[in-house]
Amino acid sequence: MASDPDIVDARGQKCPLPVLRMEKRLEALAPGARLVVLATDPIAKVDIPLHCRQNGHAVTFAQEAGVLRFEIVKNAG
Repeated sequence: MASDPDIVDARGQKCPLPVLRMEKRLEALAPGARLVVLATDPIAKVDIPLHCRQNGHAVTFAQEAGVLRFEIVKNAG
C-alpha cells in the first residue's frame, strides 16, 4: 500500500510562495514520492504545472470549492 503523500498547504498565499514551498518540500523527498499542494492563488494553476514539467515531475490537477489541488510525483532522477 502506498504511503500518504506529504501535503503543502499554501492556501491564502500568493505566488511565488506556493511554488517555492513545493520546491523546498520536493527537494527533501525521495524519487517517486508523492506530494499534494493546496493553493488558492489562480497563478498557481500555471506556475506549479510549469515548474513540474521543467523538472520532470508528474502532476495532476483538480479544483474544488476554489481550492486548487496538485498531486505531484517526484521524478526518479
